Amino acid sequence: MLTLEQVKAKSQTRLAGVHPVIRQLGEELIARCYNRGVWIVITQGLRTYAEQDALYAQGRTVLYDSKGKKLSVVTKVKGGYSIHNFGFALDFALLLKDGKSVSWDTLRDDDKDSLPDWSEVVEEAKKIGFEWGGDWRSFVDMPHLQMVFGLTTAQFRAGKRPTQTQLDAALSKIKKATTSKEAEPMTAEEKKEFEQLKADVKALQKRVNINGDQTPPEAYHKALEAAKAVGAITTTNDKDQSYLKVIQTLYNAGFLEPKFIEMVRSYKGKV
Repeated sequence: MLTLEQVKAKSQTRLAGVHPVIRQLGEELIARCYNRGVWIVITQGLRTYAEQDALYAQGRTVLYDSKGKKLSVVTKVKGGYSIHNFGFALDFALLLKDGKSVSWDTLRDDDKDSLPDWSEVVEEAKKIGFEWGGDWRSFVDMPHLQMVFGLTTAQFRAGKRPTQTQLDAALSKIKKATTSKEAEPMTAEEKKEFEQLKADVKALQKRVNINGDQTPPEAYHKALEAAKAVGAITTTNDKDQSYLKVIQTLYNAGFLEPKFIEMVRSYKGKV
């Protein structure tokens, strides 16, 4: 199983070129999804105008790739008309548990919580302020996330950028969440291990009768009754495993027989 840092490392190259605030929010999204048992990888970050134009050509003027596979249209905009061109957008995919394969299956549910993993990613992305391309009507873009701060692509092309106040407000959402929680949330694997630990502790408590509220195993009943009959104990239920073994040993040796106890009492003070 990959650690959070290992999962994050797979997205560092793509996150390197985006705006620093988008990079921090992207890393936060990866962490939040990881804590829900969903791994993701950032597949696109900053895209140059030339790269955007090449992408726009796919399925239009460039119909086949180098292996002869027919290409489909993947974007509706040329260079300068995508938020990717300014470092304020990310594309993601699901990272499978082999740590290598990726998936764009929006109905996949690897963490078995009856909620598609893709939907969990979108839910966390929206919590920290991202706009999701899956909500668009004209060109649905399921892997796309962006944060434009009220600016249009025309304004971005003209050189306008979010104010520092807007950027600080975006970061405040994740900083507030970080400072308000007492501890980092457990991952799905950690939760599973914790539940197993609780079950193991409960079983141990029952076995050693640590709380004194368990009925002793039937194998010890005769020994306990004998000890109680001669006044060696007052109750049979408040004994842990080691105490039960001592009583059983005394019983097996005959030291809890009434005649033996009477003999011991008769000799008390005579030696």
